[in-house]
Amino acid sequence: MAIDIDQFQAVDMRVGRVMSVEEFPEARMPAWKLSIDFGPEVGTKRSSAQITHYSREQLEGTLVVGVVNLTPRRIAGFTSEVLVLGALDEIEGVVLLRPDKDAAVGSRIA
Repeated sequence: MAIDIDQFQAVDMRVGRVMSVEEFPEARMPAWKLSIDFGPEVGTKRSSAQITHYSREQLEGTLVVGVVNLTPRRIAGFTSEVLVLGALDEIEGVVLLRPDKDAAVGSRIA
């Protein structure tokens, strides 16, 4: 299904820094609860992310790309406000999409 450029531009993707990582044993699929800082314009948001092949230490402090303007979803009683973006890998599962340099937190993805 094709979308036009206006639809694509409506998706607000931003650089965020993972501030904390919590276990999420209630989730049906293995996942972490993330708290992500998207800068002063967006603030800190929470996300349930199925990226469990990354350790807590690998995730805390790292930059990620997230969609910050989706309707929040309830996942096993937890409100997930952000979709963290990743590539689907047959072996690893979700592999995070990240800026290749230290981009500013809150930067829009173009």
